[in-house]
Amino acid sequence: MSSAITRRTAFAFAAATYLAGAAGARERSAIFDRGAELMAPLAPPPRKLLIRGATIISMDDKVGNMPKGDVLIADGTIAAIGVNLDAGGAEVINAADMIAIPGMVDTHRHSWEGQLRRINPNAATLEDYSNATHLSFAKYYRPRDIYVGNMITALGCIDAGITTVVDDSHNSRTAAHSDAAVDALLESGIRAVHVTGAPVAGDWDTAHWPGNLARLHAKYLANRPAGLLTLGVMDAFPKLETDQWAIARELGAVIVTEFIGADLAAQLPDLHRKGLLRSDNIFNHCIGLPESAWKILREAGVRVSVTPRSDAHYGIEDGMNAWQKALEHGIRPGLSVDNETSYSGDMFMEMRVAFYLRRVLGHGGNPDVAASTNASRLLQAATIDGAATAGLEKRTGSLTPGKQADVVLIRTRDLNIYPVNNAIGTVVHAAERSNVDTVIIGGRLRKRDGVVLGVDRAKLRAAIDESRAYLFNAAGYKPDPFSESFMPLRRM
Repeated sequence: MSSAITRRTAFAFAAATYLAGAAGARERSAIFDRGAELMAPLAPPPRKLLIRGATIISMDDKVGNMPKGDVLIADGTIAAIGVNLDAGGAEVINAADMIAIPGMVDTHRHSWEGQLRRINPNAATLEDYSNATHLSFAKYYRPRDIYVGNMITALGCIDAGITTVVDDSHNSRTAAHSDAAVDALLESGIRAVHVTGAPVAGDWDTAHWPGNLARLHAKYLANRPAGLLTLGVMDAFPKLETDQWAIARELGAVIVTEFIGADLAAQLPDLHRKGLLRSDNIFNHCIGLPESAWKILREAGVRVSVTPRSDAHYGIEDGMNAWQKALEHGIRPGLSVDNETSYSGDMFMEMRVAFYLRRVLGHGGNPDVAASTNASRLLQAATIDGAATAGLEKRTGSLTPGKQADVVLIRTRDLNIYPVNNAIGTVVHAAERSNVDTVIIGGRLRKRDGVVLGVDRAKLRAAIDESRAYLFNAAGYKPDPFSESFMPLRRM
């Protein structure tokens, strides 16, 4: 981006392109009914909701944990946590055989790739990942496909007890594509930070940058009460584009960067001297950084999102995620799934991989690291530390009176869990998405009795199948359910 592009230019551009974005949305409506046929309208949160008799893991030192306690929710907010709370006409959930935890937070997910799940399970490098995403199917995505990808990802998150996702949307080809992504998040009922980003390959409407973030803010957030949606911008890679940072800061949006290796680390000293690194920066991965870079990140308050499975799966730098490095430098990072094109989309597995890789580091020569790796620390990373990474720690991440009610209830009578001899160990080392009974986001029930609410599953599957068939055909891909590798397709 040219340095001549100022914030004033960006806002003027956003205003000029708002009508174009609305026209794009109308075009998408003509193609696809904005999700009404997939999702029922979200029901309002109950005026009062009482979770009765749960084993409570609050992730708040002041609240503590309770073998059996109640959580009272009023108008979407946690009103009280205690024992034998007065229901006072509230709708009651009997949670006597459940563990209550804060909703988990995925700090880095490319949600638009939802219909490409496990298409490339043996990918060994980032190039392999790109072959099956940016360099092939991504180039052919319609707004409809972005909507479907984001919807299935958001619903999958809710199903797995992830109540907040940082949606790193680096395939925003037009304003209509961006709107489709946001609409899917809103209609799913998930709490989301939508981070708009330019595509990596293929043709796209460059005219809607750099104003897209301001346009989204004007359309979805301006003059509206704080809700489940916040915004961010994905920075360019590999050269950092600080002009976009200024636009984001004017709007109170976060700035997300895929941050890997020595070349990017070499840019940090100059940025730090200029005061451009701040706590609204979220750096993903952070693999292969020298000690000097970590010191700068700590001093500047930059937030870090680590990706245990992704880094190992794709051999990013040495494949070892940066969780240990971050902790050594006083940074408490969030955990993230990154994508689902090679593996599953749940945070339970992410916690376990992080746990065991850190144990490997410890057993390899640092017994203190091995001894300090415990289940509680991993659950913090998946909840309150993730919320802090996303900039949402005042709203979510712990069961704290005054915070918005993002709560997950895990059944303890299921065969793979019972008996529960250690509640935190059960959540981190044994629970699966099938054990997630109830998910509450902002006080609204989104999953109950093991079923995500409001979804027309037949129509959702039909929409996914249509999108996938279109993308496969457009990219010239012939699916093979037993393929050992993904062959590169037509390229630019």
